[in-house]
Amino acid sequence: MSVKHGFELLREEEIEERNTTARLYRHVKSGAELLSLENDDENKSFAIAFRTPPEDSTGLPHIMEHSVLGGSKKYPLKEPFVELVKGSLKTFLNAFTSADRTTYPVASTNEQDFYNLVDVYLDAVLNPLITPNHLAQEGWHLELENLEDPLIYKGVVFNEMKGAYSSPEGVLYRQIKGSMFPENAYRHDSGGDPEVMPNLTYEQFRSFHETYYHPANSRIVFYGDDDPDKRLAMADSYLQAFEAVDVSDTAVPIHPPFEKPQRFTFPYSVEADGENSEKHYVTVNWVLPPNDDDLVLRRALSVLSVTLLGTPGSPLRKALVDSGLGDDVIGGGYSGRLRQGTFSVGMKGVKAENIEAVERLVLYTLRKLADGGFEPEAVEAAVNSIEFSLRENNTGAFPRGLSLMFGAMSTWFYDQDPLAPLKFEGPLTAVKEAIVNDSMYLPGLIHTYLLKNNHRGTVILEPDPTLQQRQETAEQEKLAAIKARLNEAQLNDIIRQTRELKALQEKPDSPETIAMLPRLMLDDLDKENKPIPTKQTKAAGVQTFYHDLFTNGIVYLELGMNMHALPADLLPYVKLFGRALVEIGTETQDFVQLQQRIGRSTGGIYPTTFLSAKRGEADAAAWLFLRGKAAMSQAQEMLDIMRDVLLTVKLDNQERFRQMVLRAKASVESGLAPSGHAVANRRLRSYFTESSWVAEQMNGIEYLFFLRRLAEQVEADWPSVLAKLEAVRSILVSRQNMLANVTLDDENWQLFQPQLANLLAQMPDVPVEMAVWDWQRPFQNEGLTIPAKVNYVAKGGNLYDLGYQEHGSVAAIVNYLRTSYLWEKIRVQGGAYGTMVGFSNYTGILSYYSYRDPNLLQTLDVYDNVAQFLQRGISDDDLTKSIIGAISAIDRYQLPDAKGRTAMNRLLINSSDEYRQQMRDEILGATAADFVRFGEAVAALPNAENTIVTVLGSAEAMKKANEQKQGDWLTITKVL
Repeated sequence: MSVKHGFELLREEEIEERNTTARLYRHVKSGAELLSLENDDENKSFAIAFRTPPEDSTGLPHIMEHSVLGGSKKYPLKEPFVELVKGSLKTFLNAFTSADRTTYPVASTNEQDFYNLVDVYLDAVLNPLITPNHLAQEGWHLELENLEDPLIYKGVVFNEMKGAYSSPEGVLYRQIKGSMFPENAYRHDSGGDPEVMPNLTYEQFRSFHETYYHPANSRIVFYGDDDPDKRLAMADSYLQAFEAVDVSDTAVPIHPPFEKPQRFTFPYSVEADGENSEKHYVTVNWVLPPNDDDLVLRRALSVLSVTLLGTPGSPLRKALVDSGLGDDVIGGGYSGRLRQGTFSVGMKGVKAENIEAVERLVLYTLRKLADGGFEPEAVEAAVNSIEFSLRENNTGAFPRGLSLMFGAMSTWFYDQDPLAPLKFEGPLTAVKEAIVNDSMYLPGLIHTYLLKNNHRGTVILEPDPTLQQRQETAEQEKLAAIKARLNEAQLNDIIRQTRELKALQEKPDSPETIAMLPRLMLDDLDKENKPIPTKQTKAAGVQTFYHDLFTNGIVYLELGMNMHALPADLLPYVKLFGRALVEIGTETQDFVQLQQRIGRSTGGIYPTTFLSAKRGEADAAAWLFLRGKAAMSQAQEMLDIMRDVLLTVKLDNQERFRQMVLRAKASVESGLAPSGHAVANRRLRSYFTESSWVAEQMNGIEYLFFLRRLAEQVEADWPSVLAKLEAVRSILVSRQNMLANVTLDDENWQLFQPQLANLLAQMPDVPVEMAVWDWQRPFQNEGLTIPAKVNYVAKGGNLYDLGYQEHGSVAAIVNYLRTSYLWEKIRVQGGAYGTMVGFSNYTGILSYYSYRDPNLLQTLDVYDNVAQFLQRGISDDDLTKSIIGAISAIDRYQLPDAKGRTAMNRLLINSSDEYRQQMRDEILGATAADFVRFGEAVAALPNAENTIVTVLGSAEAMKKANEQKQGDWLTITKVL
């Protein structure tokens, strides 16, 4: 047996689909397994993951995920993770708690930075400090300031999960998983149920790490262009301290099948003074028999799922939407994320009397398709969509290496082949051949894995207007009972622990301790921005941007339409119009045929919007884009489809448009709790800038209110709605109002350019005039209520109005605030899950906003003391880290299509290469004096006339805040 750096090679294989050499190792001494993926990708990635099946719903795996990043044997800082965030060139840095595993991934294009991250993460997970204070801060603790005060629960994960349980979709997923797997670890919530979390003891906490965080229970992956031997040496330096142990009992067992289908009903919280009869959630769910190493079957089930549900024209999705039984389709279809595959589908926004009808319709439609089969075009579209995605390997901002790692772990964690999921060619070819040879192949899967499968459960969520109040009352009564059982000495002990924890939270690490952490220096940074190749030309008179980048034969095209040509009252219709282009049908094809055509011939055609302030101009950049991508062999067909939808879209389809409006409304409502920080920040900024005002009309609370009105108007006055849509089309679709953006290599561009010009020449040539929008309105503090146990608290104003002058150093200052003062005060001490700060160089707007925050006024006090913090000065070490972190954000790694889009956006907002280089120079040259100068401007913000507050969250918290402010300080509006 040949051993290298403590590892024996188990297997070596070429993954041709990814141009990657894969080597699978086992560490002889510790028993850890390591997968080394070697290729030419500069975006190097690493992950170590552990099987962590929950034993209850205290959230122990989740709390442990937070806690191990809070100091280790080699790096005994309070929060090494935050120090890394401050001053790393990372392209990814995070940790995830899943249903049965916990993963710690990092990525960076800088090799020194990459190995710094790996080093800190390995020590964190294998040698963490995890003291009782870690459990108290990250998990839960009892807090008491004075004897006469009420006891309260505090903790970062405790409040995070209160926020998570405020999302109906989050509640639904947890209830589905628990109901469908009642006899194994999946019945528990690995994230943590706030009602159960206070049962967790430190002894359990410590024991969990000892049991599950042994290297033998881990899976380690490296990916990229770094030295493979260096990977093994780094891992061995940590693993050699451990002896192998048996970890077979950490695997989640196969769940026995149900004897017969079951039904489960659970409550979820809604506001008390609303119409709740139409707010039920209904899903029909299956657990599939174990298929272990059958990758062909898994791929076939994915194809089946996309065929059934993947597009608005897919037969199962269409049947549900057409039924009118609910607002939108939910459930993702087939999923392979757990030990056994699952399939889930249903509807939200369902009346109580229609619950059984939804279940019947799902089963009826599946039987009909199982017996009668699919349209060949639907199957072809699904297969092509999946194949295009696999070959393109476009993971967006998420590193490709981490995407491959998660694929390998989908089998590896269940003691199956980790390389099999990476080799998609064989299973995909086998599925395609099976479909060609047997038109009933996919329908047969419906029979076998769904209709004949008794491991089925219908899960229903019922709106309960008193649930939140009952839960809050129960928590208060529980805490009151605890306090009543304690004598004065015991209560004083809690007061002492509260003060000790706060003192620990407030105590900074010593310079000597911080210096232990590996770091980059300013000399490691590039001094120049990296330009993106861009040529500006005209095609049929239309402004065209072209970016000569290697795209592996895929053409990426954006056709832009300037929304500034629209009157203000038409802006809320734009996103629906954009969706209608590809989801409502044309004069020659209904929307099902159109969706199939798009799926068969392209990698996707879809609408997006771009909204931003402009440098040096008051008007916003506001564009609707029709984006498409296709292999060059299908480029002409992509252009033909775009021509058809732009010129012949059949907007006069009342029922289909009604469905689209309901789906859009449901989507905005479901995003309120998970993205409450963004909702509050957007609303606040809409008072200050035209671009944010447009964003609010098209994405925010104002858009939600518009959709609710529009849903009624579609029923009552369709001709008026249709006239608005036709007006949007007639104004936007004009050569004089359009631009094109193409990302493609030069050789293929020569072929594509005349094809694009031909398309643009067919567009109407109608004069346009830019509209002036009357967007400004009186400033006010707002409270926006939703059924939530936490808040999203935003405050902001205009620093340029207070005398601050633009300087690139602000990027480093904002990075410093986010990762130091705001993090420590709002997350560590305040117990919120997160906090952000944003500054616009173009407008001068500064805004702070928190995420899943148990506080409101206390958080605002933190914001108001930012100036005091900045005026204390900054250490040389923190200054260097803040600069590096700011440069990291500027130099974020991008795939070719994102580079082309970024270059276009910069042109649209007047962000020239010279300007951005000036900003980079000012960031690199930032001084402590810049931080103080910024603090001086911020000092005037709390009491400035046009500084405002926006809060999304708990109605009770807002009521209390108004009482403390002695008046209607917040103008309160019910949102949900």
